[in-house]
Amino acid sequence: MVRRIYGILLVVMILCVGCEWQLKPSNHGDEDVKIAVERYDRIEGLYLTTGDYSALQQMYTNYPMQTRMLIEDMLHLGKVDDPEINGKFLRFFQDSTLQAMLQQVRQQFVDMDDINADLTAAFTRLHEELPAAELPVIYAQVGSFDQSIVIGNGTLGISLDKYLGADYPFYQDNYPDDQRKMMVRSMIVPDCLSFYLLSLYPLSLEQRQSQELRDQHMGRIQWVVNRLMGRKVFGNAFVLQATDVMKRQKDMSIDQLLRMNQQK
Repeated sequence: MVRRIYGILLVVMILCVGCEWQLKPSNHGDEDVKIAVERYDRIEGLYLTTGDYSALQQMYTNYPMQTRMLIEDMLHLGKVDDPEINGKFLRFFQDSTLQAMLQQVRQQFVDMDDINADLTAAFTRLHEELPAAELPVIYAQVGSFDQSIVIGNGTLGISLDKYLGADYPFYQDNYPDDQRKMMVRSMIVPDCLSFYLLSLYPLSLEQRQSQELRDQHMGRIQWVVNRLMGRKVFGNAFVLQATDVMKRQKDMSIDQLLRMNQQK
């Protein structure tokens, strides 16, 4: 499970290699952390189901970077300045499977108040542990069953099409049981934290060649996620290794734990 999750995270991090997030002075100062997911998915869904041109204009005007990342990097439909790209984008989602998915997203995510509350609580804890980390702008979008979380340029995008529940028919036909168990609403916040932490503490290309280092690093990230969530989300041998490290070195910070492999 650790190896599969790390592989998924690694693919997205390679996709967003240009984001160059670093630990830097936070723009939040001592203010309370409050996160509300921006509902880009609603504007996107309106265009993809009705062809509403005003919705398309809002996508490009209010969310230009998110729209570019979606069309160019996730869906690989072409460049956003292609005169034909809007038609390609709309036609791509006329597939009956994707239209059914859009309807499910609308039904299951009428509101995200519970997710906003969990994100706020988790990122508040993270801000206390890593006050120098710049917090991302978090938004929801709809893909085509591609990446679950996309990070780039200070933003974190949640693809709601990857969290429709383990029993969602398309998932049952296309994903193994262990993966479907992770494609649920309750995994949105842990996944956001995992991807975000991996963006802050990436392994070098050389380190990624070692399966052992990859597994250890992912286990440490998952240990931190468990701590930030206040519950056991991940449990495996590498999380237990991280637990042992923190028990032996009680003064070790989260930053020190996640930099252990980077110091080798």
